Amino acid sequence: MSVGQKALGILVAVLLLGLGSAAPCLGDAPRMGKEELRALLGSSGVVVVDVRTGGDWRRSDEKIAGAVREDPGAVRSWAEKYGKETTLVLYCA
Repeated sequence: MSVGQKALGILVAVLLLGLGSAAPCLGDAPRMGKEELRALLGSSGVVVVDVRTGGDWRRSDEKIAGAVREDPGAVRSWAEKYGKETTLVLYCA
């Protein structure tokens, strides 16, 4: 299994952010498998966000190509840079 396939195998949470409201709790977020995510990769309006802690992210060789890394403890500060219609796919490994 390649690094990309392994990373895609991780279940991810999908949050559709309505920036005027609070983000749903993780337990309320829909989940998707690797095949669903694979179909979305490269789509406009979809951003894959790696929310691992800084150290875990730096030490890892397993990253989804094109994903952006954001601090999971600072959701309110980075969520505003994505449009209301953007689908954010959050993952950690």
